[in-house]
Amino acid sequence: MAILIVDDSPDQHLLLRSILTKAGHADILAVDSAHAAFATLNLAGERASTKIDLILMDVLMPEIDGVSACRQIKQKDHLRDIPVIMVTAKNDLSNLKEAFSAGAMDYINKPVNGVELLARVASALTLKNEMDCRKEREVELRRSNDELQRALKEVKVLRGLIPICASCKKIRNDGGFWQQLEEYLGEHSEAEFSHGLCQPCIKKLYPGVYQD
Repeated sequence: MAILIVDDSPDQHLLLRSILTKAGHADILAVDSAHAAFATLNLAGERASTKIDLILMDVLMPEIDGVSACRQIKQKDHLRDIPVIMVTAKNDLSNLKEAFSAGAMDYINKPVNGVELLARVASALTLKNEMDCRKEREVELRRSNDELQRALKEVKVLRGLIPICASCKKIRNDGGFWQQLEEYLGEHSEAEFSHGLCQPCIKKLYPGVYQD
């Protein structure tokens, strides 16, 4: 799963990438500003140009800080489900309430502790995977429901009063002609027929053959 690091410090890039890579996270992107992150995520578009499953966002950055960047990301439908973990210096704790209000799911203090980082990243990626699976199930359910609705529209259903002969059981069609029951049903439904004889008819037609 892909992780995007957003931090204006090259040293922080190296540190985070080193910890994550050693833990087996191979798909890692790093950018040095919120603007670069927006470009990577295709913020202005309707879908992400690069699949990102988690964002590690520095709080203090020039031009656009991490909290503002998080807020803008979470306002986009195609990016809203990406978990954002804020990476903050201890003297930035006053900004955490605002960060959570902006949509961040968690935070990590600087200097970054490797064990803490990996635990929080694992939790965030597990959540993202569950959300992706849920969305796939919802899409599949909608697709199945659409197919069912299309199929129901194509089903022929007999309704209303059907005139039928009490003796021969033929049905009078809309043109006033009498049709065999199976012929009429074949024209007005998807049913198919196979012919045989029930026991009462066998007794009637072949009284010397049928044995009780």
